[in-house]
Amino acid sequence: MAAAESPTSVRKVVVHLRATGDAPILKQAKFKIAGTEKFSKVIDFLRRQLHRDTLFVYVNSAFSPNPDELVNDLYNNFGFDGKLVVNYACSMAWG
Repeated sequence: MAAAESPTSVRKVVVHLRATGDAPILKQAKFKIAGTEKFSKVIDFLRRQLHRDTLFVYVNSAFSPNPDELVNDLYNNFGFDGKLVVNYACSMAWG
């Protein structure tokens, strides 16, 4: 039984995907993901949608998080207006 994880596991985080530079704009720019998922799941989703292996992903146009970070941790530290803004690009956009 995962009683210790239940408050976090039921929480969904709204992720807002924003194209940067030469990246194509997605038809579905917002989606919900369980806060207990790793950020790598967001990256994998973007790779499937864009049909690209090379992808640069940033939170709030500022930094590229570790794929092992939990989505809920990123949201708690960097989310605003009820969502986590994730910028993506096909070539490096920010250092």
